[in-house]
Amino acid sequence: MTAFGKLIRTTAFRLTLVYLFLFALFAASLLGYFAWNTRRLITEQITGTVNAETGEISDIFARRGLRGLVFTIENRALRPGANLYLVTTTNGQAIAGNVGSLAPGVMGSSGWSETAYRRLDDQDNTDHRALVRVTELTSGFRLLIGRDLDERRRLFGIVAKAAQWSVLIVIVLGLGGGIFVARRVLRRIDAMTGTTQRIMAGDLSGRLPVGRSGDELDRLAENLNAMLERIEALMVGLKEVSDNIAHDLKTPLTRLRNRAEEALAKSSNEAEYRSALERTIEESDGLIRTFNALLMIARAESGQARDNMTDFDAADVANGIHELYEPLAEDDDMMLHVKSSPAPLHGNRELISQALANLVENAIKYGKPVPAAMPLGADATAGSREILIEARRDRDSVLLSVTDHGAGIPEADRGHAVARFVRLEASRTLPGSGLGLSLASAVATLHGGDLRLGDANPGLRATLAIPARSGVSDRVAAQTQDVPQKVA
Repeated sequence: MTAFGKLIRTTAFRLTLVYLFLFALFAASLLGYFAWNTRRLITEQITGTVNAETGEISDIFARRGLRGLVFTIENRALRPGANLYLVTTTNGQAIAGNVGSLAPGVMGSSGWSETAYRRLDDQDNTDHRALVRVTELTSGFRLLIGRDLDERRRLFGIVAKAAQWSVLIVIVLGLGGGIFVARRVLRRIDAMTGTTQRIMAGDLSGRLPVGRSGDELDRLAENLNAMLERIEALMVGLKEVSDNIAHDLKTPLTRLRNRAEEALAKSSNEAEYRSALERTIEESDGLIRTFNALLMIARAESGQARDNMTDFDAADVANGIHELYEPLAEDDDMMLHVKSSPAPLHGNRELISQALANLVENAIKYGKPVPAAMPLGADATAGSREILIEARRDRDSVLLSVTDHGAGIPEADRGHAVARFVRLEASRTLPGSGLGLSLASAVATLHGGDLRLGDANPGLRATLAIPARSGVSDRVAAQTQDVPQKVA
């Protein structure tokens, strides 16, 4: 397709043609109304003048008779640019006036009419148009007084010619403006098209150009760029997940296969076979948990979990997690406490519970005190082994936090710690998949919030900060008003 063909097929050019047609129609209608109104005004002036003169001459005829009438008509007919005058007898014979000929039948009826005529002094013998009034006088005489319409015709012609030129100028300027606008829009669309083609070819780093005008195309480009950034991040995450699965799951699968081969080669009785099967099942359960965590993260990041969002109290979630994990913490020589106050929330209760559970599991696993990091005089068996779960409302957010007094996470590693399968040096010797913080971060992002990792001096404070949106029902708010703050 040629450049001009692309140009005239653009939406901007077509809209320009539509607006051009409407504007030209409006301009022509306006000029037409002006011409019609001018014509009407001139006609009203003619009729007013003729009516006044007819009344005046009729009065002269009534007072001075036919002689006075003829004398008056002859005098007025000699004036420059005078009106048309004609007095005839009952049989139509002209007595006085400046009209040489009229269209047939004009003098036969009284009233107004528009007729062709010739003056007595016309040398070119051309017909003219006039608006005349015929009045029947006493004794059968007829009086015609009229006005030439040439002035009205000339003025109408001037307006019509101006209208033609105006419409022509509007069309030319409109087409020029339409081509200019269409070319400008087409250049921007072509630039966007080129970028999208590079993106479809695999270059996810491409972004649509954004101008400085802030118009609708710039806003569209900004939104599409934000979408592309999100897609690029998801694709990078997918690649990282694939790589991590290939590397991090290869080891347990290899260990699982080696144990099975070892059992087949070395086990000689039922007890040894049973022990090998139990270790295999335990390893398989770990792999299943890893895949379940990956599926849950993918579900949260894709937004599918938004379909199951309900109104609930975050304090109930914190209290439930405390009751569930308190025995496990005690078995690991840790003390788990909860501090909650009413915190109505709208979200996916299952995912938020799982995210908080992951934070508590991490605190139990990695929150044991490090003697070198403990303040002087601290009790290594008491306060330093405490884990605190908190649920509270803070202005427009609901905060669900877990605080321990272990080694914590260095500030430089906190941004990296939420990535999938990432395990810091201090945790590599402990069991785990490195997906706990990743899931918590994905759940927070799903709900429009974020996961904050802070310093507990010593230890780590992991906080799920989720916006307390207006979608929380009054019912949940009413249920939580009378619930006292719980500290366990």
